[in-house]
Amino acid sequence: MIPGRYAPLLFGAILSGLMSLIVSAIATVRVLGFDASFASAWLPAWFMAWAVAFPTVLVIAPITRKIVDGMIVRPP
Repeated sequence: MIPGRYAPLLFGAILSGLMSLIVSAIATVRVLGFDASFASAWLPAWFMAWAVAFPTVLVIAPITRKIVDGMIVRPP
């Protein structure tokens, strides 16, 4: 098992991986269609998107948590 101190890093890796996987697949299908060349075009596009998304999530997630905390009312 992975130690708990790595939870934010693991969360960022999984979230950015899944989101970039889905978004790059949709963008690739829109441009190329869903044919034999789909996988060979999509996988490099996904990897590039994930390489940007992962560090972005690590930076943006704490900022987003602070914004959300400022927008909600917690029960007493």
